[in-house]
Amino acid sequence: MTTTASTDATTTKIQETSRFNDQFGEMNPRAKEKVKGEMSDFVQKFISASPFVVMASADPDGNCDASPKGGKPGFVKVIDGQRLLLPDVAGNRLFQSYQNMDENPHVGLLFMIPGVNDTVRINGTISIVNREELEQQKVELSLYWTDDNAKHLQGIIINVEESYTHCPRAYNFAKLWDTEQITENQTNRPIPLRP
Repeated sequence: MTTTASTDATTTKIQETSRFNDQFGEMNPRAKEKVKGEMSDFVQKFISASPFVVMASADPDGNCDASPKGGKPGFVKVIDGQRLLLPDVAGNRLFQSYQNMDENPHVGLLFMIPGVNDTVRINGTISIVNREELEQQKVELSLYWTDDNAKHLQGIIINVEESYTHCPRAYNFAKLWDTEQITENQTNRPIPLRP
């Protein structure tokens, strides 16, 4: 549960305590006020520099899907402090996320920048836009690698309801961007090649 309070630049969505706080302790005071109702300048710059995002969606029954999306930095367009545009590049055509969003417009986004331990989280609701609407917004294919299938099919506009940065603890726990670990995994792959 959240309440809102205005600040100079953005609206803070103050996080209320839950039964988990009763069991495990109070939340960090800084964390309690970090969730904003729109994107700060820092969040917008982070998204513009990010080449990778994981998008979570769920159908009306709560069955979830998490889908990776990638491109050159800025492939997710910041329209303004309340809206993002995420173009959809042709893929496996399972359309699991789109089927979910067609019935339940809520999504969660986790933005990452390789080598940067911070992350940005966005929660909001979407509207699906067609390829013609992407072209009207002057959205161009923005990929490092393409094949014959690489083209825009459609996209989504995300209306931001919650926006916040997230600390690097999970990345540090996993040594996710550790160059020695990456080199070791590339040299001695820890799992067999995908069938």
